[in-house]
Amino acid sequence: MFKILVVEDDVNTRKLLCAVLKQNGFEALSAEDGEAALEVMDRQHVDLVVLDLMMPNMDGYELTRHLRMAWESLPILMVTAKQEPQDKRRGFLAGTDDYMTKPVDEEEMVLRIKALLRRAQIAHDRRLDVGGVVLDYDALAVSREGDMVDLPQKEFQLLFKLLSYPGIIFTRLQLMDEIWGMDSETDDHTLNVHVNRLRDRFRDWPEFEIVTVRGLGYKAVKNSES
Repeated sequence: MFKILVVEDDVNTRKLLCAVLKQNGFEALSAEDGEAALEVMDRQHVDLVVLDLMMPNMDGYELTRHLRMAWESLPILMVTAKQEPQDKRRGFLAGTDDYMTKPVDEEEMVLRIKALLRRAQIAHDRRLDVGGVVLDYDALAVSREGDMVDLPQKEFQLLFKLLSYPGIIFTRLQLMDEIWGMDSETDDHTLNVHVNRLRDRFRDWPEFEIVTVRGLGYKAVKNSES
């Protein structure tokens, strides 16, 4: 059973999130602020942290930086009332893996947690299996049934990101920030070119496809029949 640590200073919200996690088969731990969270982390293993941003003693940004320094691969999900793009960017710069705004959709939160846990295992193994298609991170190669396609680094990273979270929509800004870096001058055109190249390369592979979500970004869809 995965252990999820909920760090939230509001008692009712903390209890609600823990209850939702328990209902979905997780073991829920809790802490009221960043300092208490670090004490929990020192005492026992935690598989993922869900944390609020605005907390006394140590806010979510500072806690994330501490967690990232001590537990490099620990999945972190920020949940906050702050909705401005600069707040999200600050969160990702601090080291979070994902970001949700309040009020939280409980079903979406569980889906994102499952995706983050799955991605953490993928990162550990450095390979991803999608319906018989294998993405090898070290070789930057995609293979299936004896066929192998070597990809340029950015194309591979883009495909790996999307297929690590099948069905999850990523905005163009999220993808550009993660694949090319926040300081890059990459624009929409560069991202579109890479997506189109991936579509051309894997047009005849029925296991997955990259879908454009108009006005939002992209998502990868697994073909359940493959």
